[in-house]
Amino acid sequence: SIGARSPRCPKAKSPNPRPRRLVTMTDANGAADVATLTFEQARDELMHVVAELEQGAPTLEQSLSLWERGEALANRCDEWLVGARKRLDAARGASSDGDA
Repeated sequence: SIGARSPRCPKAKSPNPRPRRLVTMTDANGAADVATLTFEQARDELMHVVAELEQGAPTLEQSLSLWERGEALANRCDEWLVGARKRLDAARGASSDGDA
C-alpha cells in the first residue's frame, strides 16, 4: 500500500558489548584522575581495563599502561572500601555506646 512503511530491522547486538566509560576529569593522556573517581566509577573502569588486558593489547607498552592503570584503580577501590569499613565501625561503636 502507498505510504506503508517497511518494518525496521532491529540492530544486531554485539556478543561482548564493552562497558561505557564514565565521563570524569581527565589528565593529559585522557585518563581520568583516579583520585577523583567514586567507588563505582573506579570499579567500572577497572572491569574495562581487565577486559582489555584479557583480550591482549597490541603492544607491551600498552599492556603495561593498562596494568598500571588497573593497579591505581584497584587501590582507589580499596581506599573507598577501607573508608566504608571505618564508617561502619564508627556507626556500630556509636550505637553500642548508646545501648550501655
